[in-house]
Amino acid sequence: MKMNALDAIKTRRNIKNFKPNEIDQHLILSWLEAAAMAPNHRMTEPWEIYFIGTETREKLNHKTNFGNAPIVLMIVSKHGASSVETEENAHATACFIQNFNLAAWAEGVGTFWSSIGITPKNRGILGVPDGYDIIGVLGVGYPEVIPEPKPRTPIKNKIRNLP
Repeated sequence: MKMNALDAIKTRRNIKNFKPNEIDQHLILSWLEAAAMAPNHRMTEPWEIYFIGTETREKLNHKTNFGNAPIVLMIVSKHGASSVETEENAHATACFIQNFNLAAWAEGVGTFWSSIGITPKNRGILGVPDGYDIIGVLGVGYPEVIPEPKPRTPIKNKIRNLP
């Protein structure tokens, strides 16, 4: 199932339960390559990707085991030389994750974006080095169920004009 960019953006959902079907590693790498086209200030390319194995997943003890996703990734962002650059890097890495999510979704694969890595305990389990922020831990797989969209605030209510 391939779709255009607008369809991918409008239909993408956070998936809570995944089928056990394996995902071709070449597909994952192609989505990561596409994700790397994310905008990033001064071409810092601050993101790094970790594939999380079974032992680490067990230690994390996520309440749903990431919806039983066959793949779990952690995406981290490298700190910059200044607090501004560190923040820019985190924003760029969030764009990287969104690109990955949309590339996967366009081919029928869903994701679950978790903030489980934020706690000091889980950061330790994940072995994140100093100088990096965890931007997301992603469950990746074919959706068991695709949820209905949740209502969104009309965009016109979010627009402001400056003089």
